[in-house]
Amino acid sequence: MGTNTVSPDELAALVDRLRWDKRRHPYHGRGEYQATAHQVLETATALVDTGLAGTVVRTLRTAVNRITRAQMYLDDSSGVVGDALQGLTDLYARALEQAPSANPKTLASWLVAAQFDGPGWPRIHLRAFAPALGEPGIAEITAQVQARAATAAPDSWSAQFAVRDFREQLAELTGDVDHYIAVLAEDLKSPDQYRKIARALLDADRPAEAIDWAKRGLAHHPGNPYSDRLRDLLVDLLIDEDQVATALQVRVTEFNRHPVAATFRALAATCDRVGDTTPLAAALETLRARATQDSLRLRELVQALGTAGLDEEAWSTAAAHPGEVGAHLLRSLVERREAAHPAEVLAPYRFLVQAQLADSGKYRYDRAVELLRRLRAAHTTAGDPEGFTRYLAELRAEHKRRTGFIAKLDKAGLTP
Repeated sequence: MGTNTVSPDELAALVDRLRWDKRRHPYHGRGEYQATAHQVLETATALVDTGLAGTVVRTLRTAVNRITRAQMYLDDSSGVVGDALQGLTDLYARALEQAPSANPKTLASWLVAAQFDGPGWPRIHLRAFAPALGEPGIAEITAQVQARAATAAPDSWSAQFAVRDFREQLAELTGDVDHYIAVLAEDLKSPDQYRKIARALLDADRPAEAIDWAKRGLAHHPGNPYSDRLRDLLVDLLIDEDQVATALQVRVTEFNRHPVAATFRALAATCDRVGDTTPLAAALETLRARATQDSLRLRELVQALGTAGLDEEAWSTAAAHPGEVGAHLLRSLVERREAAHPAEVLAPYRFLVQAQLADSGKYRYDRAVELLRRLRAAHTTAGDPEGFTRYLAELRAEHKRRTGFIAKLDKAGLTP
């Protein structure tokens, strides 16, 4: 069905197919449901884009309601239906902006119910609905959120989150930066709250305060995985304010706290950005020392050496310790090395072959055969085709009881 010729009635017929009986098996028919949900989104978007928002507003709301209910019973582990639902919810807001048809207070009640009484999705973006809500609708949401907050169970995470989320969104809609920050600051259990505050201050052209809040957030949540985005923002702010040394120190501090390849990579990126690679030498020495003390740290060292452009040291370290580096990283290094230095990759390729044969995966023999083909090519390029022949004979003898493997070797032409 072409979306350029579809009518509102045909959209309504599609939406009617979004019903889902809760007694139905969660897997039965989910593929068809996913396709229908996305067809509804595609069709409705075309109608809104062609100026027919007023004809589909009610249908869009029905679609959102039906998919929301259906998601409580069908399996959507892939997130396909959830994506369609979010798209339809955002499209509903856009359609209302073009063609307001709902009573603002009625719309407010629907949004509050979706936020507090639904399964936790879709995500309601009040800013998108603000034009349709107007002052009366926003005032109604504010009043209803206050009432919900007064009765929300203190041990209910979902209820407390719903209250906090809507209070923050309502505060943002006021346009009063200080009020918005005050509401955000009521709950500073996550570094993301500090990031929101810093972003709001930056948008208000108050970078010094944004930097202060970002620093406070990192001080309170140094080891939180969500602190990475806050740290990135702080570094950006500091560089923009010509505080380059401080920006580098933020990266160095995090690397010293957690000296791994990821923090080294972030440090190296900032060093490259500001044109000062001085801190990298000390960081690499730290990683070398850790790898000497614990061979399990060799993988981190090799990754960091690659980031720093020290390819020769990265290769020699990996080739000397293939088991500690790991097959995936070793293979990527081998594939980059073999064109210019084919003789050097022969032993690592053999290690990778043995690693595949020691694996229990379904495709281990296929992967081993692929590696053997590359090893044969490397032997040929290195001027030692007889070396591969000898190795292959030894390999076949060693694994002669693995009839499945031997059969795949024969099929691939890997015979003595």
